[in-house]
Amino acid sequence: MSPLGKYYVGAGIVAVLAILLPLPSILTWLIVLGVLGGPVVAYFMLDESQRARLRRIRRRQIGR
Repeated sequence: MSPLGKYYVGAGIVAVLAILLPLPSILTWLIVLGVLGGPVVAYFMLDESQRARLRRIRRRQIGR
């Protein structure tokens, strides 16, 4: 499994647990948004050259 896939699986597990646990609904949605939105915010904080490097690395891994 790719490293990115591990993050997706982890985020899904946290989201399911947050929804199943008897937490107040607003807290549940904040946890889900935080888990899913964290990587998106981190990506947009990268410089353009860092994003280009990340895209090149991902393209190379797709052909494996």
